[in-house]
Amino acid sequence: MSALESLIRLHRWQLDERRRHVAELEELAERLREEQYRLDAESEREQAVAGAPPEGATYAAHMRRLIDRRRKLVQSRAEVAERIVRARDALTEALEEVKRYEIIIANRTRQQEVRQERRQRRTLDDLGGESFRRGNAGKE
Repeated sequence: MSALESLIRLHRWQLDERRRHVAELEELAERLREEQYRLDAESEREQAVAGAPPEGATYAAHMRRLIDRRRKLVQSRAEVAERIVRARDALTEALEEVKRYEIIIANRTRQQEVRQERRQRRTLDDLGGESFRRGNAGKE
């Protein structure tokens, strides 16, 4: 295996790692969205229950906790969204790097094929010229 092929293999592995990282972050973002939906539903249930007079004092404390949880959840979602953007950027860079190396290998392979074809043509030309000389030498 050439050094370039080893380099491509390394970059492909890094690319796979970055893909996994983006997927994990997107799963985290989805869990946070679901948590926010559950929190909103809980808040609505508490508001409905709060209409009963004996629950009034506990409702206020519970709503403060819900508001605090919602604030933290919104902050977490924003942080995860930022991390996803950075992870996707890193993924794009890794993909571009792998593509660059693949193009280099393709170009080198093409150059080797062209050189091989030239050698074969020279060999065939030499054989044809020698055959022609031999054929003409017998006629003289």
